[in-house]
Amino acid sequence: MINMYEVSETNKMIEHENLDVRTITLGISLLDCIDSDLDELNRKIYEKITTLAKDLVSTGQDIEKEFGIPIVNKRISVTPIALVGGAACKTPEDFVTIAKTLDKAADKVGVNFIGGYSALVSKAMTKSDENLIRSIPQALSQTERICSSVNVGSTKTGINMDAVRLCGEMVKATAEATADRDSLGCAKLVVFCNAPDDNPFMAGAFLGVTEADAVINVGVSGPGVVKKALEKVRGKGFEELCETIKKTAFKVTRVGQLVAGEASQRLGVPFGIVDLSLAPTPDVGDSVAEILEEIGLERVGAPGTTAALALLNDQVKKGGVMASSYVGGLSGAFIPVSEDQGMIDAVNAGSLTLEKLEAMTCVCSVGLDMIAIPGKTSAATISGIIADEMAIGMVNQKTTAVRLIPVIGKDVGETAQFGGLLGYAPIMPVNGFGCETFISRQGRIPAPIHSFKN
Repeated sequence: MINMYEVSETNKMIEHENLDVRTITLGISLLDCIDSDLDELNRKIYEKITTLAKDLVSTGQDIEKEFGIPIVNKRISVTPIALVGGAACKTPEDFVTIAKTLDKAADKVGVNFIGGYSALVSKAMTKSDENLIRSIPQALSQTERICSSVNVGSTKTGINMDAVRLCGEMVKATAEATADRDSLGCAKLVVFCNAPDDNPFMAGAFLGVTEADAVINVGVSGPGVVKKALEKVRGKGFEELCETIKKTAFKVTRVGQLVAGEASQRLGVPFGIVDLSLAPTPDVGDSVAEILEEIGLERVGAPGTTAALALLNDQVKKGGVMASSYVGGLSGAFIPVSEDQGMIDAVNAGSLTLEKLEAMTCVCSVGLDMIAIPGKTSAATISGIIADEMAIGMVNQKTTAVRLIPVIGKDVGETAQFGGLLGYAPIMPVNGFGCETFISRQGRIPAPIHSFKN
């Protein structure tokens, strides 16, 4: 039972410490929409999404009003479109018609993002996979709500370097296709290793093929709550520090569990998971960087940053898993530069570099996220950065991701403006030495020896 003290405490976290439910994401399987006729495929996709998701936004709003819990986003994830469109789509342009259908359906039901314009190519690419990947620049430049992801590696299969090379080219092409908006399209494109099937957060959300026909996944967020809690244990030892983070993560996750249960019941859709990730926003007081600085760093990026982030990530998981029977997705701490004012300040102060961010991704939930780099950065260099991050995920048996934004026409010292939850970002320098010869090799990097467990 939730007692009155817990209700009062939750209200305080909502009113003063930026606690919210970041997203209710309705996962919808499109496998039963598969058709060899492209027009019929698009019709089935639109009809299924607009039928199953017609009450998603209104239900979220009703829960907000009744429980006083802000629900920032209502979103949709679908089956990877490379699988759905394989029979009907013979060219990249064919896939773009599906992107436009998804965008139209998302607009109809009122969600701000729909994820799943995706391909899973960790071992090799089918022609359908390649066509979808090559369609990404056009799809993201001609739609408003589509989010795209490509899984190019896994601990079990290794890293598909042909896909890595192609993704680097597509990131650059997407930047050029949306150059008039500070290359905004790249903010909706993420490259994964070990991508989870039940991630509710964009841009990487898609509904895995092992999931139900429809499912509710919820992402909570509470960096401000954790920061305020840690202010009360300044000067204390690591035991008190860890216990505080765990207890706070438990409380935050309970809010997500409550919302997920209500949404599931009202929509008549099974509950999937709660993703207990600490996801920052550009708002003051809603920063993962500020948590790390509260732990004891002068500025994020200083020596000790990776250790502090490892501690935070682990304690968030330990506290959150006790609050819900089904924790999934990414579940930890996000470190997106453009969406975290503390990270932005650290970059501007010179304490946080691309190389340090890469080291931090070894111990956090995602990877190199929402990082603006010079528009002149080559596709091969982007592919090299992707390959490095994929290797971290593959070897460490964890999810890693890359969401880089080469801002066309801008260089180090300038700023890219994305708006809303995507924030803004200083352009960060990239190592100027090349890796073209490495990236041009064909094939895949084999799976690590410790992946063989059968």
